[in-house]
Amino acid sequence: MTLAGIAVLIVAVVTGIAIVVITHRVTCPDNTTSATPAAPATSSAASSSSTPVTPNDTDAEERALAARPMVRLPAQAAQPQAMTTATAGPEIDVPEPRVTAARWIPGGFPPTPEGALGQLKALNETALAAGDPQVYARAYRDMSRAGAPDPDSTGLFSLLTRLRATAELPATGSVSGLSAAFEVNHGQVKGTATDGTYVVVCVLGQFSVDYQGQVVTAGVGDCQAMRWTGIAWRIAAGTLAAPAPSAWPGSADAVKAGYRELS
Repeated sequence: MTLAGIAVLIVAVVTGIAIVVITHRVTCPDNTTSATPAAPATSSAASSSSTPVTPNDTDAEERALAARPMVRLPAQAAQPQAMTTATAGPEIDVPEPRVTAARWIPGGFPPTPEGALGQLKALNETALAAGDPQVYARAYRDMSRAGAPDPDSTGLFSLLTRLRATAELPATGSVSGLSAAFEVNHGQVKGTATDGTYVVVCVLGQFSVDYQGQVVTAGVGDCQAMRWTGIAWRIAAGTLAAPAPSAWPGSADAVKAGYRELS
C-alpha cells in the first residue's frame, strides 16, 4: 500500500469511529440505559441539598454523564493542520505514574480526575503501540472492572480493526514493516459524578502508522468512563462513554471540542 493510500485510510477510519460505536449501541443496547436521553449530571449545588442521593439517582447520573454527546467535528478535523494560539483553558497537570516496575501498563495514579486522565493516557499509549486490536482488547480488559463495556464496542478497537481489514492485513498479530504509535498530548475532563469516584475523561493524541519507513499521522480522541476502586482507576462498569471528537492536537478544531494541553 502506498503512503497516500495509508493516509486516506487512516482519516477514513477515524471518521467512521463514531458511526461504528453508535451502530454497536443500536444492535447491542445497554439494558440498564433508558431509551430516552438522561439529564446532564447533577451539579455540586444540587448534591448539597437536603434530599438524600439514592443508588438509583447515582446510577442515572453516571449514565447521563457517560452518554452525553460530545462536540461533533468534520472529518478533515483529524488531518494535520495549522496550530492555534487559542486554548480551551489552562493546561491540565497530569501526574506521573507511581507504579511502573513489572507493569505492562503504568499505574499508581492518584484518586483525582487528573489521575483518571493519566491512567487512560497510559492505557492507550501502551495498548496502541502494537497496532493490533487484540493487544488493545487485552490491555482494555486488564484495566476494566467487571461489567465494563466490551473492548470491541470502543472507538480505538474499531480503528485498529477497520484499519487492518481495509488494508487487507491479518486481523491480528505482527505485520512485517508495519508499526503504530499513539502520543497523547491533550485531554479533558468531561465530568465527575457527585461522589467523585466516577469520572469521564477524554484524551487526544497523534496516531501514527509507519509502513516500511513511511509515516502518516492523524489526530485521534478517546473517552472512557473511569471508576476509582479505592486503590486504582479502572474503566467503569455500565454505559460506554459517548464517542470522542477526533481533531489534530493543538488545532482550532481541538480547542472547539474542549481539549486542553496536558503537562
